[in-house]
Amino acid sequence: MRVRQRDFDRIRAVLDEADAEEPLTAREILDLLDEHGEEFDSAHRVATVLGRHAQSGDVEVIRDQPYRYEFTERSN
Repeated sequence: MRVRQRDFDRIRAVLDEADAEEPLTAREILDLLDEHGEEFDSAHRVATVLGRHAQSGDVEVIRDQPYRYEFTERSN
């Protein structure tokens, strides 16, 4: 779980820094991570990390085509 938490924290930090205000797809998040120098294997990995955190309520998964992800609370 520690690795997943670290991945989650990296994703969250980049999205906070980018001031992403709307729900994003895993591909859009992966592109933002890349722009900020954070390496992730794939959009699937991003979706997996965020999907697991949706179970605890940290992330809302918008089940559309494609799925979109939004943090339910922002850290400052």
